[in-house]
Amino acid sequence: MLSTEFLITSLVVVLIPGTGVIYTVSNGLFLGRRASIAAAIGCTAGIIPHLTASILGLSAILHMSALAFQSIKFAGAAYLLYLAWGMWRETGTLTLDSSATSRGVWLIIRRGFLINILNPKLSVFFLAFLPLFVSTNASSPTLQMIVLSLIFMMMTLVIFVLYGISAHGVRKYIVSSPRGVSWIQRTFAATFAILGIKLALSEQ
Repeated sequence: MLSTEFLITSLVVVLIPGTGVIYTVSNGLFLGRRASIAAAIGCTAGIIPHLTASILGLSAILHMSALAFQSIKFAGAAYLLYLAWGMWRETGTLTLDSSATSRGVWLIIRRGFLINILNPKLSVFFLAFLPLFVSTNASSPTLQMIVLSLIFMMMTLVIFVLYGISAHGVRKYIVSSPRGVSWIQRTFAATFAILGIKLALSEQ
């Protein structure tokens, strides 16, 4: 049921830095280990609806409906631009403090969830990705897709947490440089803006 090809391909896909990785790393750098783990949880949870849609075949409908795809795509792009503006505006004001409140943690999780759930390309990706590794001899293809989805989610969570913890590990080297902190914040803000514009301008 579980092939080496699936594990290797999934690992490569998860390791490639995308919006979720950038979000998790930025939280690890500026808000600490706990915030980075919350970001990883939120981003992982954000792919659940896409995986579910792929299993149920709903992403095929999304792929065929240009209006639905465009609506979700522009909503996702707008949200990324909103995050970019918020981070740019707060440049120089963020504190490198890992003592996040429970409310702050839930806000981080929610933002990570929205980042991924508002990316319609994930549904189309999983629609094309998961069936490639479903055995033609499987007694229950749906069950096999569910198992593959759970494994992909576990890999995503673990890799994202490692990204976040690694970012937290180097934050001590920038804490003594306010200019460095400001530059990094602006870099992340610009990255979110670029990703938002790229998503808005991308073809289906």
